[in-house]
Amino acid sequence: MFVGSKIKHVLNLSVASLTQAFVVIAGSLVVLMAFASTYGAIRRYAFNSPEPISYEFSCIFLLISFVLAVPALEIQDRFIRCDILIGQFPKNARDIIGGIISPIAGLAFFGVLTWVSWGDTMYALQIGQVSQSAWPVPLFPIKLFIPIGYGLLCLILIGRLYQGIVSLKETNNGPKK
Repeated sequence: MFVGSKIKHVLNLSVASLTQAFVVIAGSLVVLMAFASTYGAIRRYAFNSPEPISYEFSCIFLLISFVLAVPALEIQDRFIRCDILIGQFPKNARDIIGGIISPIAGLAFFGVLTWVSWGDTMYALQIGQVSQSAWPVPLFPIKLFIPIGYGLLCLILIGRLYQGIVSLKETNNGPKK
């Protein structure tokens, strides 16, 4: 094995392990969100004593679980696509769309989201931003998950773009020997 292929292998394993850990965390947060929502509903309807904390925690858990689960969807190639439309193109065009154009579009969109959310996260830390509720929650740790999750997604998209370029070169030049 070449040094470059060893680095690529270690990087792929690290990204895969990190996305699996994020999926476990996201799933756990969904379970916690269900318990918090149930607690809030019981307290509101059974005891006629509504409280805002369970709703706020549910919203926080929903945001974090979504952001952490998105990179796993991309690494497993399970994003929603319009396969009916793409199926009408020739194989070379499908390879270019799926391997090059889609990752570039994803990088443009999620790269901007990562950049902007990182600035917003640092601003929340700088000013000590808290939520506007009965129980103020510090927003920096919550906002930090957005650039982390989308940054990992950008790393996966860079890998997908690299694979698309390599596979396109191999189909045009024949496999490397």
